[in-house]
Amino acid sequence: MRLSMIVATVAGVALLITGLSMPWLKIPLILSFCYGMAALGIGVLLRAGQISFGHAMYACISGYVVAYLSSHFRGLDGALLIILGTLASIAVGMLVGAFVVRYREIFFGMLNLAISMVLFTVLGKFYAYTGGTDGLRVQRPTLFGFELGRTEFESALLVLAVILSLAVIWGVQRYFRSSAGEALAAIKTNETRLEYLGVSAKLLLWQGYVLSAGLCGLAGSLFGLSQGLVTPEMGYWLRSGEFVFIAILGGSGHAVGAFVGALLYEFLKMYAAALVSGAWQMILGVTLIVIIYFLPKGLVGLLSERRKALRGDA
Repeated sequence: MRLSMIVATVAGVALLITGLSMPWLKIPLILSFCYGMAALGIGVLLRAGQISFGHAMYACISGYVVAYLSSHFRGLDGALLIILGTLASIAVGMLVGAFVVRYREIFFGMLNLAISMVLFTVLGKFYAYTGGTDGLRVQRPTLFGFELGRTEFESALLVLAVILSLAVIWGVQRYFRSSAGEALAAIKTNETRLEYLGVSAKLLLWQGYVLSAGLCGLAGSLFGLSQGLVTPEMGYWLRSGEFVFIAILGGSGHAVGAFVGALLYEFLKMYAAALVSGAWQMILGVTLIVIIYFLPKGLVGLLSERRKALRGDA
């Protein structure tokens, strides 16, 4: 774990320096880190053999909380807005999770999808409170007490995104290696044996679900601040599909996999849209098919296998 964290830290610092030296890369990099956090939330559930097609709703909830508070309480700092948005997603995740963890596999995924579409519809209909399909603007707040211009604000958000991503990777990987994380993975292999051992699989999955909701909420808070606008599209099922795509692309074997997949996804989408604007979705689709067929454990799974092979040769 120490080696992987050192590599992740070096990579994060390199990306930070690149973003600060090339201003046009700031927003794509911030979005990549946001996608990575959200995809890591999906990866937590994948460890238990479950998949959610509606987790974008938690990013949407936190984004709307940030937008609403920044407009109505102008004195709130950006760091506090991020915390409050994330806490709102965790609170909703605790309530929804208490219901959906009773189900497994396709029922689990479709229930999350159904709930997210209810939220999407509500946000689009209640124009007086949510701005309807136009969404809500996020008023640029102070950040750690400093009034910043747009350029400086984006630079500060990039630094914050890198720091939070490294903290999330470290924390989630420790969770994966803990007894609770190992037991969560056991839900995928033999849930019945867990119950015989006196371990509540529902409680374990609920804990993992709340963690995944919090990760998506953290991503949504940063996303809202960086974009300056939140719309119901943030919670649409296509956005949830993107999170699943990235989680599969990077692999769920290690927490860093979600960020590897997010960086590849964001820049692949950006360049594909620029080079073949009418068929960039096809390129993403072909990429996913190749990954699933040849690398079922994702890119990080491939790197892990290569490292094991080198150790074996040594």
